[in-house]
Amino acid sequence: MHDLINDLLTTDALAVLCVSFGVGIVVGLTGMGGGALMTPALIFLGINPATAVANDLVAASVNKTVGATVHWRHGSPNLRLAGMLIAGSVPFAFAGGFIVHAVGDEHARTEFLTTAIGWALLLAAGSYALRMYLQLRLVTSGNVLSEEAPKIRAVPTILVGAFGGLLVGITSVGSGSLIMVALLLLYPTLSALKLVGTDLVQAVPLVIAAAVGHVLTTGVEWAVLIPLILGGSPGTFFGARMATWVSQSVIRRGIVIVLTLTGLKMLGVPPQTVGFIGAGMLLLGPLVWGFIRQRHGLPNFDNDSTAWRLPDAEDEKTSS
Repeated sequence: MHDLINDLLTTDALAVLCVSFGVGIVVGLTGMGGGALMTPALIFLGINPATAVANDLVAASVNKTVGATVHWRHGSPNLRLAGMLIAGSVPFAFAGGFIVHAVGDEHARTEFLTTAIGWALLLAAGSYALRMYLQLRLVTSGNVLSEEAPKIRAVPTILVGAFGGLLVGITSVGSGSLIMVALLLLYPTLSALKLVGTDLVQAVPLVIAAAVGHVLTTGVEWAVLIPLILGGSPGTFFGARMATWVSQSVIRRGIVIVLTLTGLKMLGVPPQTVGFIGAGMLLLGPLVWGFIRQRHGLPNFDNDSTAWRLPDAEDEKTSS
């Protein structure tokens, strides 16, 4: 116990606390999952990739359980759809830790995880950008969402869960953005409230299974896990309170850029190339997004997030 207290009072633990608080704010502001930001941040702090993934998954299992409980009380999730996703995701998520452990020695695992996380971040960035576009198209299409439960497409849904579970089980990155996009494509008539609720409910056993697999093979490091939870929870709370003060559109486009550049960095792309790509995305990104908005009958550079995002729970309650 005394050693644990000493570990928690080090500058390394303080750095994890500060970073987790910052990532929590972003999660609260945008609603996106924290794994895509937290895991690479821990690695950049010098924490072993396997340790970073294991501890991030354990912390995420706590946070996601709280969010899913709120949505369960509101009756929003489609439980049959969530069950299909869980059937596909849990076995593969649990296997993730064992797959990483079977790669080889510590050096081989570090190289494997660094590469896998890099590609997962690029995939998450692409899927997040696609999600933004799908949300914009849905909000501006004028379609009325059906009140009836959608017909469940069992095989595609289970495959989506399996792929998402495997990705999270290995890297801790990607469940929120990838599965959400897949649900938007498979079930376009599913309301925003049920979409978010279903995703949160299925994510709980997914992340818990992935965490158990990594804990059994890697274990947890309390000096990392405790600051993760202590910093992430209040950060998420403050981020959610700040969400109405800040332009969601700008923040979410910024997240896509950060995920892309971080993924490239982890894949070993030269810093000069990463900087060049980042500058191009900063300069051309707003122009491209403005053009897309214009094609859908919206002002080019209106930063009002309601012009393109899916309505949240309160929006739906007001409109119903």
